[in-house]
Amino acid sequence: MEEGCAVGEKRPFVSAIVVAAGSASRMEGIDKQFAPVGGIPCLARALLCFEECREIGEIVVVTREESIAKVADLCARWRLGKVSQIVRGGESRQQSAAIGLACLDGRCQYLAVHDGARPLCDKALIRRVLRDAIAHGGAAAAVPVKDTIKVRGEDGFIDSTPDRATLFACQTPQIFEVGTYRRAMEEALAQGRDYTDDCQLFESAGRRVYLSQGSYQNIKITTPEDLALCEQILAVRGE
Repeated sequence: MEEGCAVGEKRPFVSAIVVAAGSASRMEGIDKQFAPVGGIPCLARALLCFEECREIGEIVVVTREESIAKVADLCARWRLGKVSQIVRGGESRQQSAAIGLACLDGRCQYLAVHDGARPLCDKALIRRVLRDAIAHGGAAAAVPVKDTIKVRGEDGFIDSTPDRATLFACQTPQIFEVGTYRRAMEEALAQGRDYTDDCQLFESAGRRVYLSQGSYQNIKITTPEDLALCEQILAVRGE
């Protein structure tokens, strides 16, 4: 029996949209998608995780127009056979997700959305989130916050201190039943709403999102320091 499937259970068709269309404004001129992480380009690492996960049926990459040819070369070099399309992203995260959504295989039942700048995701994490998404309709990787969070008032002083036990840092992958996600996207676009998070989009359709066990190693590369942190994590892993 393959890992992740119960006896007699038919595996759903799962598509993945990997979003790599951001401007990387805080990377000090480094193109993080192609920056090496343990000798492998950041985006290639993110894609390989989904490529090697049996539950994933296809991958659509959404990137900047000027990066399409480079991403195609990367996919060929790393033998990413599940990548079905590489398309130009939009002006926002939601617009990029909408473009990827329009490219999915008609068999898609569940959609996984992942940041191309999260190269240290792993198959076990994808499977955890997928299992919870099938059970609840939508799920997202998340980890408890470690710091005490303060809400700052307009005057610059602390306004309140939320209970840390209730606070989680949301990650990707985020996986959703595709029919509800598609309806939420259509409604958001029709009403001119632009969500920065796919969970918010899904919740706008009246659905709740389950928080799956994420990983503190599943960091998002936002600044050059994050590249160094990834190298340290890989060293601890022995990779």
